Amino acid sequence: MMGEPLSLLQYGLGAGAGSLVGFTLGLVGGGGSILAVPLIVYLVGVKDPHLAIGTSAFAVAANAFANLLNHARHGAVKWKIALLFAAAGVVGAALGSSFGKAVDGQKLLALFAVLMLVVGVLMLRGRSAAGDPHVTLHAGNAPKLIGTGAATGMLSGFFGIGGGFLIVPSLMGSTGMPIYYAVGSSLVGVTAFGLTTAFNYALAGWVDWPLAAVFISGGVLGGLAGARLAKLMSSRKGLLNTVFAGLIFVVAIYMLYQSAVALNLIG
Repeated sequence: MMGEPLSLLQYGLGAGAGSLVGFTLGLVGGGGSILAVPLIVYLVGVKDPHLAIGTSAFAVAANAFANLLNHARHGAVKWKIALLFAAAGVVGAALGSSFGKAVDGQKLLALFAVLMLVVGVLMLRGRSAAGDPHVTLHAGNAPKLIGTGAATGMLSGFFGIGGGFLIVPSLMGSTGMPIYYAVGSSLVGVTAFGLTTAFNYALAGWVDWPLAAVFISGGVLGGLAGARLAKLMSSRKGLLNTVFAGLIFVVAIYMLYQSAVALNLIG
């Protein structure tokens, strides 16, 4: 199901788009796939939304893994919590991505943009919550992590995204951890969900591997800068949450407009 071969210019644009996505993942632990899909469609010029979704899922998973290593070096990953959440989410992502492949690509983007607006509001409402930096996995929060992990994984797989913007508030709500640790820990889930979704899409031929490779290369460099900035911003109460929510609103509005045009709802 691969489309027309891309030009060298398009691959260059893909590397630039990857840098932006990597920076976003490093900064807020999410939003990468949300940015990746419209960038691949509207900037790089990939016509099929499903091909863009499959390609971005793999690329963002790889970039998330690179960013995970950066956050782990800073001690910002709660490994036991993150691994339990991701394990539950992989099952959901496999189911969700199977359903997502059967839905029109533009409708997927429009539905996802509406979901982004809801999450953005929730993030703004909780922007001043400090959280407990010493939180650990225990019998009280394990069931919440399994439940929210499975649900988040299903949504991530259905919409073809890594799901960091969903995982961060889910981890905060389930455990009470601060956003800085939720961002670092979320990258375990972003990596696992993205790989699960990409594998499912690859079975249908909806992954452009060369484009994914240049996208990943750009993303690694952008991720280094994003992770450093996230470390600096974490010391300012509520700032990272506000940036996170602002990113969601901007991209959601853009995606709604583009989807409305593609579906002939507006001129």
